[in-house]
Amino acid sequence: MGVGKEIINKGGRPKKEIDKRIFENLCAIQCVKDEICDIFDVDEKTLTRWCKDTYNMGFSDVYKKKSATGKMSLRRYQFDLAKKSPAMAIFLGKNYLGQKDTFEQNIEDKNGIIDDLIGALNSAKKAE
Repeated sequence: MGVGKEIINKGGRPKKEIDKRIFENLCAIQCVKDEICDIFDVDEKTLTRWCKDTYNMGFSDVYKKKSATGKMSLRRYQFDLAKKSPAMAIFLGKNYLGQKDTFEQNIEDKNGIIDDLIGALNSAKKAE
């Protein structure tokens, strides 16, 4: 080695690299913390510490912000799909607009059904 140059070994494990772009994309597609840890081969404490160092926030706060992007994309896709798919339009109407399926039956229909039942019962009694 040259004069004045020393290699200092701090000891411990080498630092795991977490790619910020990949992390944000994983949040956007709603990967959970365990899945993100598995992908980067780190434990939860390491991921939480990395979030604090990188974003000055804990994992939960970062995840909430970064996953919102994915939710917006999914919602945009659903609305585009609703233009072509009646089923998606119905789904969105029920979930966002409070629409529901209702089956109306007026009183005249019910009275007719009751009259038919009474007639059938009378016929059955006469046949005995």
